[in-house]
Amino acid sequence: MNLKHLLLTIIFSTFSLFLLAQVDYYEEFEFTEADTLRGMLRPERTCYDVTFYDLQIKVNIEDRFISGYNEIHFKVEDDFDRLQIDLFKNMKINKIVFQGKELDYERLHNAVFINFPVQKKGTTGSFRVYYEGNPIAAKMAPWDGGFSWKKDIKGNPWVAVSCEGIGASLWFPNKDHLYDEPDSVRIGAAVPNGLTCIANGNLENTLNEGDYTRYNWKVSYPINNYNITLNITEYAHFSDVYKSEDGSSLALDYYVLPENLEKAKKHFQQVKPMLACYEKLFGKYPFWEDGFALVETPYLGMEHQGAIAYGNKYMRGYLGGMIPDGIDFDYIIIHEAGHEYWGNSVSCKDHAEMWIHESFCTYTEALYVECMYDYSEAVRYLNYQRNFIENKKPIVGPLDVNFDDFGSSDHYYKGALILQTLRAALNDDDLWFRLIKAIHKKYERSTVTSIELIEFINNYTKKDCSKFFEQYLYHPGIPTLMYRIEQSGKDVKMSAVWKCETDGFNMSVLVGNGENQQMIYPTTSRKDFVIKNVNVEDFRVAEDLFLIESVRLD
Repeated sequence: MNLKHLLLTIIFSTFSLFLLAQVDYYEEFEFTEADTLRGMLRPERTCYDVTFYDLQIKVNIEDRFISGYNEIHFKVEDDFDRLQIDLFKNMKINKIVFQGKELDYERLHNAVFINFPVQKKGTTGSFRVYYEGNPIAAKMAPWDGGFSWKKDIKGNPWVAVSCEGIGASLWFPNKDHLYDEPDSVRIGAAVPNGLTCIANGNLENTLNEGDYTRYNWKVSYPINNYNITLNITEYAHFSDVYKSEDGSSLALDYYVLPENLEKAKKHFQQVKPMLACYEKLFGKYPFWEDGFALVETPYLGMEHQGAIAYGNKYMRGYLGGMIPDGIDFDYIIIHEAGHEYWGNSVSCKDHAEMWIHESFCTYTEALYVECMYDYSEAVRYLNYQRNFIENKKPIVGPLDVNFDDFGSSDHYYKGALILQTLRAALNDDDLWFRLIKAIHKKYERSTVTSIELIEFINNYTKKDCSKFFEQYLYHPGIPTLMYRIEQSGKDVKMSAVWKCETDGFNMSVLVGNGENQQMIYPTTSRKDFVIKNVNVEDFRVAEDLFLIESVRLD
């Protein structure tokens, strides 16, 4: 066994142990057969790779009814004669056709098992699933998922789709698991004449179908199933162009309610400075050929790739709040556009590891503040978010089940502060900014697990951060620095130890005063330090930079 294989074995063994321990925190949840069918990578799923969806539907708004087909193109990964797709059981399957013949299938909960002639590894093919039904209507979009059947101020229909967590199979048949993204997608929707349908990607064409008009949109990049969307109403459109550092042009398109057109033209001016910040931090916008769009929706927002749902009513912050005084930006624009990098480009393989989307994206908000204001304002912004941290459950949930009810928002706000803590512990901003750009470059437009991501961070920084992530991701609590100090001439003698759930936790931390700060390296065994040129009265632990608690002992 070579050194690299030995290292990988140690890393995976270590993670396996704390993954088992982490499950204990979720014993109260009861997972069903349906949850397992949605969440697990069974042979009926891994035997094929989706390469393309050609989704063609008609939207009957009056009856809240959709009908049509999805043509699923695939490559055979392992020989099979049976595969699984997903479609909610309230949606009717009319027939499934492969090579001109109807296939037999069985439905179990929201899973569909299709019987095929034997398909050989390395071959390709496609099949069509014809279906219809009344998809679930969202009650509190985007948090519960489904179709939003609303009307605008003029009484025009205003229809939108959001389905993160609950799954895209609530409205069209697909392999509904995050690990397999189609390489590209066509979304065709026929809507009543007089209305416009906006979906992801670029508009290929429109087709007259009597009382309906079909809009065909093409996504030319890999895309999460839950990012595929429809937006239907009487839209006003305006456009702009963002110039990259290399001189290339990115198309910016905005679709808003007509009465908000002038307001939107002014409000959306913050998009181009934001894109410049993100390009500097992470690289060029990852879906360049498909363009960037904001689409006004009847719900707050969602990171739909290349067609971001916008419903923040042209207000500062989160509907006017949720950001500290003195900082001025539209939260939905900044956050959901951040997802184009974190979530849409760099994507997790299991919903339980959604921190890869939300923690990095929420931290991106702070990086935007740092870009537009300064680092001290970014730190203030992050510390404002401490008010929303709960520390009740681990950030990473149980794998291989349909688990999307985290019960808290810790994978947002706590996750962002975890990344800030890692930055502070590394104590090397040049390394930090190279690291986050390197993460995006490495996993751009692909999927990744927590273990793979942490291994990359370890290798890139040449530091073993495994214990750091074990504590912060797989346990609910945060580390507490227990310490004693006493004056010794001009210096402070300090004795310190970390108390937390992770054996061997060994994070560095900054201590001292405003003028003389020093990085120390406590562990879960007591260690002694000398902090130079500091008085006991002025001594503090930098809790503003680290997601920790500290307790001074007498």
